[in-house]
Order: sequence, then structure tokens, then C-alpha cells
Amino acid sequence: MPETGSLTTSMDKQFEKLFAMMAEMKAGQEEMRVAQAGLEQKMETGQQRLEQEMRSGQEEIKSQIQAHTESHVEEMKTHVDECIGKIEEEVQCVKLKIEKVKSELVQNSYLPDRQSNPTFNGQTSWTVFKTQFDIVSSTNGWTDFVKASQLVASLRGSAAEVLQGIPADKLTDLTTVEKALESRFGDSHLKQFYRTELKTRRQKPGESLQELAANVERLISLAYAECPLDVRES
Repeated sequence: MPETGSLTTSMDKQFEKLFAMMAEMKAGQEEMRVAQAGLEQKMETGQQRLEQEMRSGQEEIKSQIQAHTESHVEEMKTHVDECIGKIEEEVQCVKLKIEKVKSELVQNSYLPDRQSNPTFNGQTSWTVFKTQFDIVSSTNGWTDFVKASQLVASLRGSAAEVLQGIPADKLTDLTTVEKALESRFGDSHLKQFYRTELKTRRQKPGESLQELAANVERLISLAYAECPLDVRES
């Protein structure tokens, strides 16, 4: 019996140790379960925080992209508006030029035809020629420079010889050329000649009375050019 009691006591101790180990293991498992639950909670919290940070980052990036896009679009719009404005200005400028050309064409269509330049050889009346020349130059709208050039080009024969006495740099000066021709061929120097011819003028053989009257009238206008027309006719 003592051996049995001793064995029982030994087994009880073994069971106690076993129960103690089981209790310790159970406590360890519970501790591990709590620790695991805490870890899972931390992981879940961390994941949620990470997701929130990612969402915030995405929203920030999206906002930055949108702001940059809007700014770029606004810059492009401003640039396009400036280009359109420049194009409109150029178009308006072209329109004005076209209108100016049209206006000039319309004005030119109403201008009288260019008159041919008369010629002067010194054998006819300088006053008559100058009157014709002034009318032609006025009709053609010549400046004094062009008028002087055309006057020089219209001279023939003895009238052209007058140019030899004019300096080359004065040939385009209208006043100088006209004074030289007036001095040489002016009617004031021929009045006495015309008056003498008028006094001695007779009807030529084969000349009609109309021709004689026209010639006499011409001589009267040359000989008495300073007199009014009504005085000459009387």
C-alpha cells in the first residue's frame, strides 16, 4: 500500500505539473490571441491610414493636375485670342488697302484722258502755245518738275536752240525755261511785226474771204494782245 500511495502521489504531482503546463500554455495562447488581435487591429488601422493617405495624395495630385491643366488651357486661350486679334488686325489692314485701291481705281476711271503735249518751233505764237501747254499740264496734273521736263521735250527747231543758253541744272526749272522762251519768242517783241503785216495784208490769189478774215483776225489778236477782246473786235 505504501508503494501505491507513493505512486499516486507521484502521479498527482505529474498531473499537477501537466495541468500547470496546460494552464500556462492556455495563458500563453490567450496572450498570443490578444497580441494577434492587437496586431491585426494595428495592421487594419495602418492599412486604413495608408489608404487615407493614398486617397489624400491622389486628391492632391488630381487637384494639382487640374490646376495645371486649367492654367495651361487659360494660357492657350490667351495665346489663341492674341493670334486671332493679330489676324483680325491684318485682315482689317488688307481690307483698308483694298478699299484704297478700289477708291483710286474709281477716281481714275473718272479722270479725263491724258492730253498729248503740243510742240513749239518758234514760228508760231508763244502766247498761244503757252496757253495750250498750261491747259494740257493742268489736265494731266503735272508738277512743276514734270511740266518743265515736258516743256523742254516739246521744243523743236529754233525754239530748241534756246536750251543751249540754259545751264544743265536749270533745264528742269520751269521758271528759268519759260523766261528764256519768253525773252526769245515773247509776243511783245513781235507786236510791231504783226502790226506791219496787218497793215500790208491783202487778199492772196485763190484765198477766200473767210480765209482772209480768219488771218486778219489772227494778226489783230497777235498785234494787240494786250487789248481786251471787245476792243479788238470793235
